[in-house]
Amino acid sequence: MERRQARASGLAKQHREARSLMNELEQAGLARLRDNWISGGAAFELAPAEWKEFAAASSSDEQERRLLAIAAQALDVALRPAAPKTLKRRPPLPMLALPMLPDWLRPLLRGALKYAADARLKTRVATLVASRGFVLHPMDWMPAASDQESPDIYAPWVDWQAGADGDRQSRRGQLTAETWDDFYPAARRTALVELRRTMPVLARTLIETKGASEPAEVRLALVQLMRFGLSADDIPFLKSLSADRSGKVREMAGRLLARLGERSDPADGASKDSIAELAAFIEEGKSGFIRRRTTYTPIKPKSPAQQSRRADLFASCYFGDLVAQFGKTEPDFIGAWQFGVDEGADLFLVRMIAVSGSDAAVACLADLLVAAGGRLALLVLQLMSRLDNGRKRVLIRQILDDGQNLAALNLVEGAEAGWLEWSDLARSKTLPALRSAVSGDNDVMKRSAEQYLETLGFLANPEAAEKLIDEVIAAGLSPASPSIGLLRLNAALAGNPSQSER
Repeated sequence: MERRQARASGLAKQHREARSLMNELEQAGLARLRDNWISGGAAFELAPAEWKEFAAASSSDEQERRLLAIAAQALDVALRPAAPKTLKRRPPLPMLALPMLPDWLRPLLRGALKYAADARLKTRVATLVASRGFVLHPMDWMPAASDQESPDIYAPWVDWQAGADGDRQSRRGQLTAETWDDFYPAARRTALVELRRTMPVLARTLIETKGASEPAEVRLALVQLMRFGLSADDIPFLKSLSADRSGKVREMAGRLLARLGERSDPADGASKDSIAELAAFIEEGKSGFIRRRTTYTPIKPKSPAQQSRRADLFASCYFGDLVAQFGKTEPDFIGAWQFGVDEGADLFLVRMIAVSGSDAAVACLADLLVAAGGRLALLVLQLMSRLDNGRKRVLIRQILDDGQNLAALNLVEGAEAGWLEWSDLARSKTLPALRSAVSGDNDVMKRSAEQYLETLGFLANPEAAEKLIDEVIAAGLSPASPSIGLLRLNAALAGNPSQSER
């Protein structure tokens, strides 16, 4: 039996080799015919005998035409190479819920994408276009399979890049326990975020029941979504995660509980000793002659080792536990903190509140820092992921009004696209600073100004974008400068085709 199988295998191999050799010979013969036709000669005499028999009864011109038809059929069909076994059939690219960007805008779009230096800036271009009701052509831009920052409208494309099954995508409806497996990660995340905003209990139930069987990195991503619509109703579930197998999941659950004002259990977060040790780096005092009030002043470390230990304690402890150590509420503690004494401690405290402070604490701190202005206002950048759009707008306007720290605009996370009005720019120090930079001879200032123009191209509304283009060109910037590409696209997205011709 084994001998018979080996003989059959050998014959099959010989057949494949013979077929391969035959194909090579036939292709070589067809190449000679083609070369002869290209040079303007007749190829009848070079054709295989079987082909000559088919074409011999015709006129000389008809012979060549018949040979050409046979050769085309052979090259395009008969001798077409077989697809490799590693090749996989992909489902069609999913249709998105918004219309494609009009063709007359695509040259402007390509210019803006080309100038965008990295994936984050390219995503920002796509975000601006999505805010105006369009999606990009896939030949101009596609999100990566690991993309977490692109607009939600592109979730089907993210999953397609990750190898999503077309049948599963087409049959899914609303996210439920039954349709959970029909959703790929990006679409599932988008659906869960929407559910957390509209039906938080349903979303929590799905995360609790379906997430338990997922790998640790997926469970962590699901628990992170609990920050949307976070409320006291989520406390029992978050506390149950103290037994999760993943330390990162337990840590995330602890931070979310801290945001809800839940004190940490010594077994699950920073120990009481750690809280006491951190509190020892803070001096409680009094200020004022008539109305005495409590102050909290950071004590500067005496050595690099102490400085490193203090940084670790701020990163590992929860803000609510620290406040409770001093017997204060979160807003009272923030109001009593002596900002400006130790810049390092200020930064550590702001980061601590961003991670584990309540929404009220984050809002209180953001308002205090913005009102202080200057360097302290820039600390709000550490709170960006926790701020609402209104407070983000206030910060951006303040940065523009100051005109000295425009580079901070690139650090603003999750900023809205296309809202900044011309009046915001006209009365700010940013506009004269841009005019001066583009008209001067300092190449470093010019390059910085061009980067700021790209950022403003994302933030501005169409009217502001159009007027800013006129301002910087009048100041000396070349009309062909790629730095105003996003501004041009922004202005043109208002629906005026003539913008693309300016």
